[in-house]
Amino acid sequence: MDTFQTRRHVLTGLGAMGLVPLLSRPGAFADEAALETTSVRFARSPGICLAPQFMAEELIRADGLSDFRYVDTQASLSSIALAARGEVDFVVEYGTALAIRIDQGDPIKVLSGVHVGCYELFAHEGINSVLDLKGKSVAVGVARGSDPHVYVSAMASYVGLDPLKDIDWVTSDVDPMELFAQHKVDAFLAGPPEPQELRARKIGHVILNSLQDRPWSQYFCCMLAANAAYAAKYPGATKRVVRAVLKANDLCVSEPERVARLLINDGYAPHYDSALQTLRDIPYAKWRELDPEDTIRFFSLRLREGGMIKSSPQRIIANGTDWRFLNEIKRELKT
Repeated sequence: MDTFQTRRHVLTGLGAMGLVPLLSRPGAFADEAALETTSVRFARSPGICLAPQFMAEELIRADGLSDFRYVDTQASLSSIALAARGEVDFVVEYGTALAIRIDQGDPIKVLSGVHVGCYELFAHEGINSVLDLKGKSVAVGVARGSDPHVYVSAMASYVGLDPLKDIDWVTSDVDPMELFAQHKVDAFLAGPPEPQELRARKIGHVILNSLQDRPWSQYFCCMLAANAAYAAKYPGATKRVVRAVLKANDLCVSEPERVARLLINDGYAPHYDSALQTLRDIPYAKWRELDPEDTIRFFSLRLREGGMIKSSPQRIIANGTDWRFLNEIKRELKT
């Protein structure tokens, strides 16, 4: 069975959720703005936690945006950079990374939160908290400025450390998890399926779990953002994309087995069991409860304290967010 047919099969059994019928039924949203384009491009990024983006594809197509395309990220350009350049229209990215790019003047708009907590901070014996990272080494991938570097910097500034001086950031072409497994670094930030693998291998221990530990569990990890010009020119299309991603969130909650099979068949995850466990662990339904503006405010404060951005949270929010689509969708779905 090819990928397209597999996705169709996954979506076929969703009558109980009413996802595709709701989008295709005439008059489902009586005051819906006209669809100005049929084209939409997403950045393709790896990660089991991005399941709502992958599941949203057929919902977006069903809502009239039939020219759906993925654009692969390039080695020298992040997905946010591609969005800023107008080479993609939407990205699902870390709130911290989005705040940094907004501070730098990139023309992007954060539209909604997607999910909470996909990462866990692992460390070796003798390190039991973020404060204990002072003077320790943390693997962050090939370069500073990576998502792990920015996120752990935010954690460090929150507890009073100076991320620029107090932590030894280790960059390498070697996979950070393997550096950690070989005891060549003291800590690293793990994203699915890495936490499941480390626990299975009994390597290290968790000193911060963003799924459970406050305040991190109260803020979105990944958020949906658009190229600002696309959102301004095509508000009807933008709203449909936001709605599809949020409905895909609900699908991850109600049908995790189906979503896990899709992730495997489409090559987004290597192992069914770890994919299913990740889907069950991440509280995708929290998009209905949490305020995404609080997330941008919180992380902007942390990044400013850590010397990584210059703008105030108020300026970041004013220049780089647009919640009107989310607010309309919440009213329509009576959440």
